[in-house]
Amino acid sequence: MFGKLGMAPRELLRTRDAAYKSLGLTGQEPDDVLIGHMAQHPTLLQRPIGIKGDRAVVGRPVDALLTL
Repeated sequence: MFGKLGMAPRELLRTRDAAYKSLGLTGQEPDDVLIGHMAQHPTLLQRPIGIKGDRAVVGRPVDALLTL
């Protein structure tokens, strides 16, 4: 998904999320660590994310999903 978005996990990290603070994240952690935390705490991930074929976009604003 990150490859389809052309973004690194840290670019999709919600730094104002409660889990971000409680986990003591800085956003500088290795990608695999951030992805693991995102899997356990989905609220850390910017959303919605639309995926169609080999393309993906973050739906913020929601109109961005129309580009798919």
